[in-house]
Amino acid sequence: MNAPLDVSLFARAAKPITSYRKYWAARFGTAPFLPMSRAEMDKLGWDSCDIIIVTGDAYVDHPSFGMAVIGRVLEAQGFRVGIIAQPDWHSAEPFKALGKPNLFFGVTAGNMDSMINRYTADRKIRSDDAYTPGDVGGKRPDRAALVYSQRCREAWNDVPIVMGGIEGSLRRIAHYDYWQDKVRRAILVDAKCDLLLYGNAERALIEVAHRIAAKEPVESITDVRGTAFIQRQSEEGWFEIDSTQVDQPGRVDDHINPYLTTAEQAQAQGTSCAKEEGAAQSLGDAAKPLTFVPNPALAGKRKLPPRERTVIRLPSYDQVKSDPVLYAHASRVLHLETNPGNARALVQAHGDRDVWINPPPIPLTTAEMDHVFGLPYARSPHPAYADEKGGHDGATKIPAWEMIRFSVNIMRGCFGGCTFCSITEHEGRIIQSRSEDSVIHEIEEIRDKVTGFTGVISDLGGPTANMYRIGCKTPEIEAACRKPSCVYPGICSNLNTDHSALIHMYRRARALKGVKKILIGSGLRYDLAVQSPEYVKELVQHHVGGYLKIAPEHTEGGPLSKMMKPGIGSYDKFKAMFDKYSAEAGKKQYLVPYFIAAHPGTSDEDMMNLAVWLKKNSFRADQVQTFYPSPMASATAMYHSGRNTLRKVHRDLREEDSVDVVRGDRRRRLHKAFLRYHDANNWPLLRDALKAMGRADLIGNGKHHLIPTYQPLTDGGYQSARRKNSTAGVGAKKPGVGGQPRDGQLLTQHTGLPPRVTGVGKGGRKGG
Repeated sequence: MNAPLDVSLFARAAKPITSYRKYWAARFGTAPFLPMSRAEMDKLGWDSCDIIIVTGDAYVDHPSFGMAVIGRVLEAQGFRVGIIAQPDWHSAEPFKALGKPNLFFGVTAGNMDSMINRYTADRKIRSDDAYTPGDVGGKRPDRAALVYSQRCREAWNDVPIVMGGIEGSLRRIAHYDYWQDKVRRAILVDAKCDLLLYGNAERALIEVAHRIAAKEPVESITDVRGTAFIQRQSEEGWFEIDSTQVDQPGRVDDHINPYLTTAEQAQAQGTSCAKEEGAAQSLGDAAKPLTFVPNPALAGKRKLPPRERTVIRLPSYDQVKSDPVLYAHASRVLHLETNPGNARALVQAHGDRDVWINPPPIPLTTAEMDHVFGLPYARSPHPAYADEKGGHDGATKIPAWEMIRFSVNIMRGCFGGCTFCSITEHEGRIIQSRSEDSVIHEIEEIRDKVTGFTGVISDLGGPTANMYRIGCKTPEIEAACRKPSCVYPGICSNLNTDHSALIHMYRRARALKGVKKILIGSGLRYDLAVQSPEYVKELVQHHVGGYLKIAPEHTEGGPLSKMMKPGIGSYDKFKAMFDKYSAEAGKKQYLVPYFIAAHPGTSDEDMMNLAVWLKKNSFRADQVQTFYPSPMASATAMYHSGRNTLRKVHRDLREEDSVDVVRGDRRRRLHKAFLRYHDANNWPLLRDALKAMGRADLIGNGKHHLIPTYQPLTDGGYQSARRKNSTAGVGAKKPGVGGQPRDGQLLTQHTGLPPRVTGVGKGGRKGG
């Protein structure tokens, strides 16, 4: 198999996570579950915890739950780790339940951002929470990581607080807050925690834990990658690039360009960033690390510190909170500094203090990934959630665990770079893959130890289904690259697209004794999949349970270019392959495509054209996803600033840099209504919009029309749309005209399908 190289080029600069000398408390051994009470601590023979993790999720000891991974990783280092899950945050008393931790509190809001978990895209409060027993909402506060940190400080004022998880990760700089419609400070400032760990934090957390255990003051731990902290004075020995303004006048050699990409630098040096067949130059020559020299004529004449001693000063909080242009500029600079091979430190002033953000963490090697996923997880919720019969049914059922209990995570990271998605911003774009043996061993563990296993593995995937062991063809190019996506606007010539390692794993997994079916539930990057017809055939004929979810997101070029998603032609190509291989296997199978309404860059005409496409292809959507501006996402910067942050930001607004932002409830409802063109409740709104757009030709009772002229009544009849009472409820369908979709149907061809298709959850779906 032609598998890509491991992350060895990065890993050479990092200490292996298994090489640390274990803390003295390793003598206590492994806990069946990390304790949640003093009684459990007593049974384990502990007088205290070294580290206490506070989390907004119910404690499930499974490698898909962050608190379990971090807890078990720290336990493997010899530390005694306790869990305080979903505490009552109204006072500090619940945060004292396990006593005072010897080393520090670890705080996380949970697997999801607490605001996205609690509020819909329309800012309405949800009644459910999949990470809570019984699916009960309201068990965690808004901005949970911030609140938990404050309560930990109240409980034990002298105990260090280390924050992690996706909520803190996405708020590491001043960020636009959709729920308050304003720019908020970096979470470090408000939470008053000592250290923030962003991204997948095992490597950073292990180093921090051992250094605190060695009596090093937490305020002196400022050199760990993947961390952020607050300081009041500038670091000595650092070269600072001033990027607090845009369009700054002056000589080019006086201002180093933070936007410089690999391709631009290579062109200036007379080389190429691509690997060309038969080229005489070596790969090293073709991908030299960036040198910070904006003018090639000055090469060798100006001495600058190395990249690892360079920091970029972003516009301050006071600047970005009142100036959307500078906010867009800061967002673009941050997103260009995300490759661990060449990223520089960032600093942003908040009053008289600086939030300092070190470069991203070094990705885990395959051996380190195997270590993390091979730890002794119980693979079930903590016994405290069990019902009287000892099970986890009824009121104590935790939906998120039910969904993943028979799934296996095979990789991390995503190089898709979709602007609305937080995966790349949190996990990075360097794919970190487990070994095939490690994955197979976990499947066997599920088969042999997990109660209720019926022989079906619900997913072999991760952030995406098909990026396993895929990456740059050469580590040197990967370390130097500054592109935000490896697959947009097209698949990079340096990207290895070989799916053979994944195909081999699928075949080996489904051949295991006791395994009846291996399903793929993660979102599929179909523009990547079509590069390997063998993979598509393997997937379609053996690993689709009737439906396969993919995410075209839109059909029109305007919004797709702001999403960094491929054109609809890639979907058409994949669908043709999907239908072909399904027919060859004698199976009736269906694609379940996702689409987003109201994304920045989407005009009313774009949504109309998408609705026409849906009607033409006989798709009906029952649940739809409206764009949700999550903190720090590129699309959120577009939403807030009205500028395309995928381009260089200018003070003067150029037409090509302007972004159509869908604001206001009425326009967001309209875009959502176009996705649900078949819902009679939306027809009055759509009729008015189509007439205003000069497209009344789409209103009529023929098959080629988008919506009819009549309006159904609740008694089963219908009336003319011209009558005043045109917003009456939905009734029976008029003969010859399509009626309402069946309850629960997400988005699928509506002919000959079963009555229900499970679909999108809370806007936190996986996949590209």
